[in-house]
Amino acid sequence: LEADRLLRVADAAGVTLRVLGALAFKRRCPRYAHLQEMLGRTYTDIDFGGYGRQVKQIRRLLTTDGYVEDEMTYVESQGSRLVFDHPATHLHLDVFLDKLEFCHTISWDGRLEIDRDTIPLAEMLMQKMQIVEINEKDIIDTIMLLLEHPLGEEDGDAINVGHVARICARDWGWWRTLTMNLDKVEQMARAYPQLGEAEKSRVVAQVDAIL
Repeated sequence: LEADRLLRVADAAGVTLRVLGALAFKRRCPRYAHLQEMLGRTYTDIDFGGYGRQVKQIRRLLTTDGYVEDEMTYVESQGSRLVFDHPATHLHLDVFLDKLEFCHTISWDGRLEIDRDTIPLAEMLMQKMQIVEINEKDIIDTIMLLLEHPLGEEDGDAINVGHVARICARDWGWWRTLTMNLDKVEQMARAYPQLGEAEKSRVVAQVDAIL
């Protein structure tokens, strides 16, 4: 609910913020969100993607709303990340500016305008598949995404695997991590008791098609 409200406030102020992380998967995969709930997921953090050129507007928007910035994070991240906490609700916000950079880099360049509330589905897939030491919850989020959405060569309600492939074609490390993790997604889906046979088959087919 707070993520929805902040998205509306940002939109009204002309500020581009898009949800990523577990909340994005819950929002974009409503038919399979119960898989997250089986893991007992709680949502105390909200992750956003934003543009560095709007950093002043983002700060003004969130501090006016009662959030308090950890200013050292912006400095230590070399301007790529903002962190806020709300003293009353204890909610924690991360805003990743221009890119998400952990094991690999996911650039927002011109991509945040594609969908209204979340980062695009292709970036949602890459957000999980870039994790070298991937864990169960990230694999489950990926399974939800592959069950809910078709693959395609364009953005929108399809996962733009053409975009993903072009990024991997330029970066062997990205390709290696992504293909390794897709193998893990397929293995877990085959054995996951919460999935029916048709669902298992769909995930396996989707993984094979991406590969």
